[in-house]
Amino acid sequence: MKKTSTRLADGRELIYYDSRDDVVRDAVDRRPLDPTVTTSEIRRDPLLGDAVAIASHRQGRTYHPPADQCPLCPTEGDRLSEVPDSSYDVAVFENRFPSLAGDSGRCEVVCFTSDHDKSFADLSEDQAGLVLEAWTDRTAELSHLDSVEQVFCFENRGAEIGVTLGHPHGQIYGYPFTTPRTALMLRSLAQYKEQTGGRNLFADTVARELADGERIVLEGEHWVAFVPYAAHWPYEVHLYPKRQVPDLLGLDDAARTEFPQVYLELLKRFDRIFGEDEPPTPYIAAWHQAPFGTLGEFDGVHRDDFALHLELFTIRRTSGKLKFLAGSESGMSVFINDVPPETAAERLREVASK
Repeated sequence: MKKTSTRLADGRELIYYDSRDDVVRDAVDRRPLDPTVTTSEIRRDPLLGDAVAIASHRQGRTYHPPADQCPLCPTEGDRLSEVPDSSYDVAVFENRFPSLAGDSGRCEVVCFTSDHDKSFADLSEDQAGLVLEAWTDRTAELSHLDSVEQVFCFENRGAEIGVTLGHPHGQIYGYPFTTPRTALMLRSLAQYKEQTGGRNLFADTVARELADGERIVLEGEHWVAFVPYAAHWPYEVHLYPKRQVPDLLGLDDAARTEFPQVYLELLKRFDRIFGEDEPPTPYIAAWHQAPFGTLGEFDGVHRDDFALHLELFTIRRTSGKLKFLAGSESGMSVFINDVPPETAAERLREVASK
């Protein structure tokens, strides 16, 4: 992998990740851009104890542009985009309309390919492996920023999810705090460790799923994917490396090599859940990594107790119908799942590639 860092016209950082070492990235951003102005602010909710990012400047962000005006496609002639070069393998840049910025963290966009009409599932194993390397490198770089305590790599796919740009891409958020969802995991981890005399909740959860087998979707030598026992979403898969590590940096070469095979197969299965003639399945793919800040508030828990994993889920519950977060989910954070996890796992095994 070759990494080339440069700057866009308004001063934002752009990084190219190339599979070849002989690629030269010296194209200049020719757009007359003013410096980016953000109004991000983090506010604490005193009742719930969580944080909300107030980012009113995002109201003006690009919204469903036609394909020939996509800002994530490479620059071509006089059609100028966020990527000045005429092609790229993987490109990462600071978001022009960030939810988090400055002392409040950082937001980046990850373009998986220069091909506007592809999705992640269409990538080759080499391309998917390069995206994994980019995620890993950005995790390492952002972890060194004083304003970042937790790094979150994710992909929103589909208009139903709220995606406003059709080009295959994901995002990376560098939060200035430990997120509420991760904090819940860490509290459960601490309680379980105390109650069981030092056992690890993540390790025991994966072991139980492997022993039971009913909810296993896909298993490789170094990765295992399963529908969790208490899945929140109609079709939800958790993907774990079998050797527990706290973050993407901890993956060994064997796990990195196998990851594209397993993950691309999972994405292909997601697109087949509802039938061959159905539109692409909308999904969220979310990497969960240990925070880089102090874990002092979680008694007896260390970074190495956390287990890196990816959670992949769709909001589509059946053909033509979405799972809405209505009163119970939105008002009380109590999910009601219409699809039994065992049924979801069985369906995801049925649609395996031939």
